[in-house]
Amino acid sequence: MFFIMFSDDDEIQEKRDLRNKRRILRKKADPFKLSDTAFLQCFRVTKPIFSFILEKIEPQLECIKSNGVSAKIKLAACLIFFGEGRYQHGTGQDFHVAMAQTTFSNTLRDLIPPLITLLGDWIQLNMTESERMEAKQYFFERSGISDVVMCVDGTHIRIVKPKYRPLRYINRKNYYSLNAMIVCDHKYRIRAADARFAGSHHDAYIWSVSPIRKHFRDLHSSGITDKLLGDAGYPSEPWLITPNRNPDSGTQESIFNTFHARGRNIVERTIGILKSKFRCLLGADGRLNYSPKKCTNIINICCALHNICIENNIGWQQNLDEMFLFRND
Repeated sequence: MFFIMFSDDDEIQEKRDLRNKRRILRKKADPFKLSDTAFLQCFRVTKPIFSFILEKIEPQLECIKSNGVSAKIKLAACLIFFGEGRYQHGTGQDFHVAMAQTTFSNTLRDLIPPLITLLGDWIQLNMTESERMEAKQYFFERSGISDVVMCVDGTHIRIVKPKYRPLRYINRKNYYSLNAMIVCDHKYRIRAADARFAGSHHDAYIWSVSPIRKHFRDLHSSGITDKLLGDAGYPSEPWLITPNRNPDSGTQESIFNTFHARGRNIVERTIGILKSKFRCLLGADGRLNYSPKKCTNIINICCALHNICIENNIGWQQNLDEMFLFRND
């Protein structure tokens, strides 16, 4: 009996020592000691953008009970997770986050609310007049279709089997997912994202109940004829242009579809860039291991970070080259 008690005490002491070691390593860790190249590979953003995000969220973190992890290390761990799909290390193990899984789960929980506040600043459906004119010119040159300002498509993000009503989340390819609707403009910026819906929902249904559809319908009601391009999974509407169904080869309808695809493929490339930069959306083990609500928040945060990178010309050209690896399901 004494031996068993001693073994238990020894195991408890080992765990305590490991926690202390991790705490010491976190205090010594400084991501800014990385080179600029290694920093970008590890965190997907530059040092100035990291500092900008940290400054934005730090006041909100002060209201949360601390677990001994600094705001800087919390942000570093989350950015590594968003970029890699795992939190323990960045590309090439340049920066190691000494953090247990439980600590990281608490860290992610703490950071999601302040990071969500980035959405309002960085995901904007409304366009300025100059943006509208520039977008219309871009899409007309590629598709020959007038008044197009954006494109829409859906993409499935794998998730772990939900505890509540899991069958709703099984998509047509027989895996658990969220069907995220993405709207982008001509510069690969995500103008709207709706990742609330279970994988069994079709693109047409998500569009039918979306505030984005209402936005464009209201524009048309007021005399503004802005349009989107969508694939055959969406209904044809005055503000949503879709391809012709099963046209004969060589017909005007078939030619229209070819030009339509040329204009619309920017949304597929945008989704490809998003997933290649923020690989948590691919899942290190093939899925996001969180509740659907938390997965929705993670997707939205990645969309905001994507726009920050696009706006600041951070690394997205490389992701454009890589994105063909990640087919949009």
